[in-house]
Amino acid sequence: MLATMTTEIIDHATLTELAEAGIVDSAYVIGHAGGWGILVKDGSAKRMLAAQRGQPARVFRELETLVAYLKELGIQRFEVDAAHYTPDNPTAAASYTKWLKAEVQEAIDDPSPTVAHDEAMRQIRAAIKQP
Repeated sequence: MLATMTTEIIDHATLTELAEAGIVDSAYVIGHAGGWGILVKDGSAKRMLAAQRGQPARVFRELETLVAYLKELGIQRFEVDAAHYTPDNPTAAASYTKWLKAEVQEAIDDPSPTVAHDEAMRQIRAAIKQP
């Protein structure tokens, strides 16, 4: 039933108005990579909370923060769908790991001469002693 309706993106002010007017029929907390989003339904419309009007969906990193937010709006009951929730964004983590491995390999493969530890420490001590 929810999947057949179109979704409108709304901001905090609009969600506040809907909640204060008492026309929010139901609320859904939807998990995805990196956090939680909010979808509310009133009548035949479903609306996704955005960071600002026209912006992508707002993401709450902590479920507790989102619960406090909904309660502050007066929305005491909601459903939670954690089927697609993962605590961190796996794509970002994979990209970082790939980049880090490449940087380490580049340092290992660097043909420039290396400085022995004792020599490096001597140079550092000399630099520290200079005013």
